[in-house]
Amino acid sequence: MPAQKNKATSYHLGQLKAKLAKLRRELITPSGGGGGGAGFDVARTGIASVGFVGFPSVGKSTLMSKLTGTHSEASEIDFTTLTTVPGTVKVHGAPIQILDLPGIIEGANDGRGRGKQVIAVARTCNLIFIVLDVLKPLGDKKIIESELEGFGIRLNKKPPNVVIDHDEIKAVLSEYRISNADVAIREANVTADDLVDVVEGNRVYIPALYIDAISIEELDLLYKIPMSVPVSSKEWMNIDELIDAMWKTLDLVRVYTKPRGLAPDYSQPVVLKRGKCTVEDFCNAIHREIAKQMKYAVVWGQSAKHSRDEDVVHISKK
Repeated sequence: MPAQKNKATSYHLGQLKAKLAKLRRELITPSGGGGGGAGFDVARTGIASVGFVGFPSVGKSTLMSKLTGTHSEASEIDFTTLTTVPGTVKVHGAPIQILDLPGIIEGANDGRGRGKQVIAVARTCNLIFIVLDVLKPLGDKKIIESELEGFGIRLNKKPPNVVIDHDEIKAVLSEYRISNADVAIREANVTADDLVDVVEGNRVYIPALYIDAISIEELDLLYKIPMSVPVSSKEWMNIDELIDAMWKTLDLVRVYTKPRGLAPDYSQPVVLKRGKCTVEDFCNAIHREIAKQMKYAVVWGQSAKHSRDEDVVHISKK
C-alpha cells in the first residue's frame, strides 16, 4: 500500500519542486541573454528545422552528410563536430533544415562539454533526432532524455492543460509569490511538476524520433523502442522510413497553387503547419498583401480549411 501524505507534506514537496525549478532556471539562463554562442547559432532556412542530438561518435555526421549532401566531418574520434553544421533536405518539395549538433556528454545541461550551447540550439528546433549507440540504446536514451529535460525540453509531450487565472495550490504558487489565483486544471493526472512547468512558462515541447545505427540482426529489437527508427547510413538502409517519419512528426501539409486557366503547380507546394492552414494562412505564406486583395478562393481537395494534405487553391483578387 502506498504511503499517505498529509497536507503539510504535500505543501513542503510542492515548495521544494518550485524552488528546484527556479534554481534550475537560473542555472540554464545565460547571464547576458542571447543564444547558443559563436559557432552554434545558425541562420534558419526552410519550412522547419530538425536537430541531431546524441553522444559523440554515434553516426550523426555521417547520417547528416548522406541525407543533405552537406559535408560534416565524421571520425571515430570523439568531438569531431565542434560547431553546428547546417544542411537542407527536400521532402515532398519542402526544404527542411537539418542541424548536426556537436555531441553531448552526461552533465551537459549543467554546462559540461559546452552542453548548454548545444541544448540551447536544440530548444529552438521543430523536431529532434536523438541518435543512439546501437550497443546501449536504452541507457543512452535515458541519459539524453534526462539532459534535455533538465534544460526545459519536454520530448513527445503536449503542454499540460493548466490555466492560471489569478486562489490557490499553495504548495507551488507561494514560492512564486502568487498569493491569490484561480487555477483551472482541465485534464486528469496533472502533477505538481506540470504546474511548475506552467508557472515557469519557459518549457518547450518538441517531438523527437530516436535513430539507431543498426545491423539487420538488431532490427527487431530496436523497433520495440517507441518513436524509434533504426537506420544504417553505411548501407543506406531504412532511410526512406526515417524521412517519412520526419515528415509525419513535423505535421506539415502541402497546398498547391492554381493560376487562372492553368493546371495546378505541383512543383512548388506552399507548406503549412497542420492546425495553421486556413486560406488566410495560405495567403500570408505567399505574401501578406494577398489576403487583403483576395475577393474569393476556390479550394479543391478533402478540406476547404486545409486540414488535409495536398489541397489545391485558386485565389481570385478584387
